Amino acid sequence: MAGWGGFFISLLNYKTEKYVIAENRKIGILFRLYQLAVLGYLIGWVFVVKKGYQEREEAIQTSVITKLKGVTLTNTSETGPYLWSAEDYVIPPNGEQVFFIVTNYIETPNQRLGLCAESFKVPNGRCQSDDDCVEGESVTAGHGIKTGLCLNSTGTCEIHAWCPVEYSRRPTEPRLSEAENFTIYIKNFIRFPKFEFSKSNVLETSDESYLKRCSYDKENHPYCPIFRLADLVSNTGNDFQDMAVKGGSVGILIEWNCNLDKDASQCNPQYSFTRLDRNFNNSITSGYNFRYARYYRDENGETYRTLYKVYGIRFDIMINGQAGKFSIVPTIIAIGSGVALLGIGAFACDMILLYMMNTSSFYRDKKFEIINFKKERNKAKDGKAGHRERRSRKPAAEREAANSLKKSEETELTVESSHSDENQPPVERRGPTIPRNTGQRYSAALSPQGAEPKHHISFSSHN
Repeated sequence: MAGWGGFFISLLNYKTEKYVIAENRKIGILFRLYQLAVLGYLIGWVFVVKKGYQEREEAIQTSVITKLKGVTLTNTSETGPYLWSAEDYVIPPNGEQVFFIVTNYIETPNQRLGLCAESFKVPNGRCQSDDDCVEGESVTAGHGIKTGLCLNSTGTCEIHAWCPVEYSRRPTEPRLSEAENFTIYIKNFIRFPKFEFSKSNVLETSDESYLKRCSYDKENHPYCPIFRLADLVSNTGNDFQDMAVKGGSVGILIEWNCNLDKDASQCNPQYSFTRLDRNFNNSITSGYNFRYARYYRDENGETYRTLYKVYGIRFDIMINGQAGKFSIVPTIIAIGSGVALLGIGAFACDMILLYMMNTSSFYRDKKFEIINFKKERNKAKDGKAGHRERRSRKPAAEREAANSLKKSEETELTVESSHSDENQPPVERRGPTIPRNTGQRYSAALSPQGAEPKHHISFSSHN
C-alpha cells in the first residue's frame, strides 16, 4: 500500500526544466545535424515545395463544353457512299464531358421483324433436334426468342427477331480512317469559391476568327483548346489508326494549380493525356464498341431498321485543380510543427545522454534535482537559530581571551618594574607643570620615595 500511495502522491508533483550544458561533442554534433535537417525540411519542403504558408482550396467548380468538327466519306457494298458529319459520328451530339467518336462499324441494313435462323456463333442457339429449342425461351447472348423448331440447314434454332441477324465480321481497317483529322474544341470554366476566383481556358479576345485558325500549342497558343484527334492519341503513346480498328478509351486531364499570391495570368491550364483501357496483346478486354439502330418506314408503313455495331474512341475529360493564397494561420501551424520536431530531437538526445551512455548516471545526477519547499524552509530556520547561537557565544569567548591577555600583560609589567628598581640609580624627577595663574604652587622636585615609577609596557602575542 505504501508503494501505491507514494506513486499516487508523486502524480501531484510538478516537473520543470533544468538546463544543463553537457560538453559532449558527439551528442552536440548529432543534435545540430538534426536541427539542420528539420530546418531544411521546414524551409525547403514545407514552405518552398508544398507552400505551407498558404491557405488552400481543392473544391474546384467546373463546367466543360465540347464541340467536334470534320467530315468523311465512306462507301460500302451494303449501303453505298455515305457522308459522315459530326452529327453522325459523335455520341452524344450535345457536347458533354464524356463523348464517343465512331471510327469503325459493322452495318446490318434492312432488318425487319420476322422468323430467321440464329447465328451459329451463339452457343445457346445451336441445336440437334426440336427438343433443344424450347418455344418461348430467349437465346442467351443471342438475338431473339426460340420458336421450338431446329433448322437442320444451319444447325441452329429458329427465332423471332430482327432478321437477318447481325453480321459479325469486323473490318480489319477502320472505315472512318480520316477521323484522325477531326478537331475537338474543349471549353472549360473553373471557379474557386473560397477566393472568389474564376477563369477559362479560352483566350479572352474580341477576334472572332481566332478560334477558327488556331490550334493548341503549349508555347505559342496555350489558350486555344482545339486539338486534332491524331495528336491526342499520339500523346498517349498510341497510333490512331491502330486504335481506330477496335476502339479504345482516352482520358484528357486538365489541371489548374493556381498560386493566387501571383498575378492571375500565371494561373494556366495544364493538359495531359492517357489511354484508360489496357491493350493486353489484342485480348478481348481491349477496345470499345456498342450497338445502335436507325429506324425507317417503307411505302407500306412497315418499320425496318439499319443496325450498327460501332467501334471508336471514348474521351473522358477530367478536371482537377487547387488554389493557394497566403494566410497567417497555416504559416503559424507550419512553424509550430517545425518547433515540435526540434523538441523531438532534444528529447532523443536526452534519452541517449541519460540512458544509453557509460556516463549516463553522472548526467542524470546533474540534470535531475528534487526540491521540497517545506524541508528547505525548515533547514533555513535551523540555520538562522544556529547563527544566533554562534553570535551569542562569540562575545563570551572574546571576553575570556581579553581577560587572559590582560593578566599576562600585568604579569610582564610587574617583572619589568622589579628589574628597573634594582638596576637603575635614583633619578630626580619633576612633576607636572602647574599653570601660574592657579594660585597654588607645587614643588617641582619630587622625592624618590614619592615618585611613582613610569612603567614600560610591552605587548606580546599569545597564540
